[in-house]
Amino acid sequence: MSEELLRRQLLDSFKNRAILYYLIFDELRQEVGDQRAESIMKRAILRRGQQIGRQFQAFGPDDFAGLRDAFLAVIPDDGRLFAPRVVRCDDQGLDIELEHCPLKAAWEELGLDDSERVTLCRIAGEIDKGTFEAAGFQFAPDTWQPGRSGCCHLHIRPGDSDAVQ
Repeated sequence: MSEELLRRQLLDSFKNRAILYYLIFDELRQEVGDQRAESIMKRAILRRGQQIGRQFQAFGPDDFAGLRDAFLAVIPDDGRLFAPRVVRCDDQGLDIELEHCPLKAAWEELGLDDSERVTLCRIAGEIDKGTFEAAGFQFAPDTWQPGRSGCCHLHIRPGDSDAVQ
């Protein structure tokens, strides 16, 4: 199998994930309303992030260089899929801007308006919240907003050393 074909299949799998997020959200909001649908999806995606975050617990609450290296190493396709850019990594925190997002691109391709894409980015961003908080850090997401380049901006700060196992 060629590298290009494998890359296309990887991108298609993320597109599939994005479409599923949208379809599940759309069905839920028809049944329970927008706010409740968002809340339900956020809880589920947060839980998945918490599962992922276990692999980074050795770096909590404040080994930002270790977290940076470990996190960047697991971004698919040698980072190409999200094109992360580290804008800060020091003793006080780690900030990473994701220049691309295959989920957001899929929602754009579906023709979703800015408001729906903002909501879905906010929902999908819960995976990062779960990941970094489960690893023992504080996390503040800055998900995509219309008119801003790139996608999510991840702001990771020292966690509570008593909370880290």
